[in-house]
Amino acid sequence: MPYTPSGFFCDRLIRERERRDGEGSLGKPLRFSGQDFAALKQECLQKKSLFEDDTFPATVESLGYKELGAKSNKVKNIVWKRPKEICENPEFIVGGASRTDICQGDLGDCWLLAAIACLTLYEKLLYRVVPQEQSFSEGYAGVFHFQFWRYGDWVDVVIDDRIPTFNNQLVFTKSAERNEFWSALLEKAYAKLHGSYEALKGGNTTEAMEDFTGGVTEFYEMKEAPKELNKIMKKALERGSLMGCSIDSLVPARFETRTTTGLVKGHAYSVTAVQECKHTTTKDSKVRLVRLRNPWGQVEWTGPWSDNSKEWTSLSKVEKEKLQHQNAEDGEFWMSFEDFKKNFTKIEICNLTPDALEDDKIHKWTVSVNEGRWVRGCSAGGCRNYPDTFWTNPQYRLRLLEEDDDPEDNEVACSFVVSLMQKNRRKERKMGANLFTIGFAIYEVPWQMHGNKQHMQKDFFLANSSKARCKSYINLREVTQRFRLSPGEYVIVPSTYEPHQEGEFLLRVFSEKRNTSEEIENRIEADHPVPAPASAVGEESEEDQKFRTIFQEIAGDEMEITANELKNLLNKVVSKNQELNTEGFSLETCRSMIALMDMDGTGRLNLQEFRHLWNKVKQWQGIFKHYSVEQSGSISSYEMRNAVNDAVMCFVSRPGYRLNNQLYDIITMRYANESMNIDFDSFISCLVRLEAMFRAFQAFDQDGDGSIRLSALEWLQLTMYA
Repeated sequence: MPYTPSGFFCDRLIRERERRDGEGSLGKPLRFSGQDFAALKQECLQKKSLFEDDTFPATVESLGYKELGAKSNKVKNIVWKRPKEICENPEFIVGGASRTDICQGDLGDCWLLAAIACLTLYEKLLYRVVPQEQSFSEGYAGVFHFQFWRYGDWVDVVIDDRIPTFNNQLVFTKSAERNEFWSALLEKAYAKLHGSYEALKGGNTTEAMEDFTGGVTEFYEMKEAPKELNKIMKKALERGSLMGCSIDSLVPARFETRTTTGLVKGHAYSVTAVQECKHTTTKDSKVRLVRLRNPWGQVEWTGPWSDNSKEWTSLSKVEKEKLQHQNAEDGEFWMSFEDFKKNFTKIEICNLTPDALEDDKIHKWTVSVNEGRWVRGCSAGGCRNYPDTFWTNPQYRLRLLEEDDDPEDNEVACSFVVSLMQKNRRKERKMGANLFTIGFAIYEVPWQMHGNKQHMQKDFFLANSSKARCKSYINLREVTQRFRLSPGEYVIVPSTYEPHQEGEFLLRVFSEKRNTSEEIENRIEADHPVPAPASAVGEESEEDQKFRTIFQEIAGDEMEITANELKNLLNKVVSKNQELNTEGFSLETCRSMIALMDMDGTGRLNLQEFRHLWNKVKQWQGIFKHYSVEQSGSISSYEMRNAVNDAVMCFVSRPGYRLNNQLYDIITMRYANESMNIDFDSFISCLVRLEAMFRAFQAFDQDGDGSIRLSALEWLQLTMYA
């Protein structure tokens, strides 16, 4: 396991190991905050006490950080209560979970509630997110749990049942039934997942839809919607997709304001049915209808086909029963498909992944999932507008292997959907984080480079235009687009619009046919280092003679030098090289050099060891000069990738060898200065440590299988002297 100074990389290695063990799957979800629901419940039952969740306590910190923060007047009269303190006979679910169980409270999370309403249409999906057999009677211990898909993994979130109230009424989501609490507890678990209730304010329905299913969402703007939109919507519901829609408001101040027909701008609705029915008055006349639900649980469309409209008199009793028409102020209503297109701005359809449903009748996708990270100064290159850094972004090789069964216009092509999702930005809002503007481009790999897993260099992108790309860069959590390309090999380059923006992301590729995608440079490999050739006896060069003289003067009779003496010796030489513009080597770098070359464990260098070291420094000095910015005496952190690759070949014998992206990120964070540059001393220090760690690994890897096992003391000894 490579040395990682950042907790992020350690966490990532742990997550990868957990996935290999099946952790994070539907059957074995990760325990959020390390909490085991069954164990906590059993412990509370034994102690005859009610669970209190100290990881999401009943305090203002769990409410929010600004509008719901400690200084806000809104939270002063909020009291956290358990359902049994709110009503006499609380129940988890009353008569089955339904759309009317979700009524919005004083939190701007209609986007979440619209998604929950969609979820209730599919029992199998609902009861995966909301595990059954939870109640306030048998086995009640004040502890509940819910499961969400979170950036590639399923997680189990445990909560206690203390809920914010005001005047004994729920402040946030509630059910139409006063004694029903599953939707309020689900909202609390989702708030815990994101750090607070306030973190849920404002969002996109697709975000929650995907967190409930692990699916991928496609957007349709009504003004650009395909002619077969009604058919697309109908098929989507048949195959278990979740659907939401909204009306854009051009004036932010008018968000969530009613129109004259009862619709609300800047507000999320659920699409719960798409039907076609016959008029009784006209023999062959058919009408296409759409059923929608307002998460408020009230405020409905008042136009044609609304609850009390005259249009219903033209339908037979059988047709009305098929449509489950009800005249009730419950937030749910029907409207014609034409009025739907005319009044709503966009629709979002969340298609399910293969693990979402096991029913063979449901449409399934194959999916490739890749985690990634943009690191400032290394792999945060920005969009194509920044050619000097764009190439440094993470790159993913996509292989389209099978063409569609029903080609359009006899064209042999593969249909697939690319989804780029930025991670954790909602949770980090309280630290000032906003969504980045993100997007991606797809480039075709020349046939002669098929199977080559090397990172594409700057020249490739300067010489080639993208084969496809997302419609636009946008500041949403996710950017998704459908494509049709010929079978072959491609490179997907995800990026932020501006360079130097740090963040994590998830790149997924969905297709109805087989595809594979993987990050380029995702492995670290090395052959045994090649020692610098020793001069043959009697062939001492003029430079060797000069060094022998200087070395003898400093080393004295013992003919060995310490780190301090090495520092004086090297700095005397490099100070004469004006091209390097360096202040010389630090004592720490010289200590690392001795650790690298000290073969006899004395902590000093003899003449032979020093000669080998100097040969290395000369080679690395030439590489540094090649990549250094003119007259600056430093290398740009973005060029460090190429410089390190060239230098590594000095001690790794395999041609074309490359490190992986995570290691480049670590190198940048460890050695770059505030201006994202690396000076000569840092460059040499980096290479010395890199080679030392390679050598140490090879020494332990005696069977050559590429893995080693170390005790804690061996690990400490190895890393402390490197």
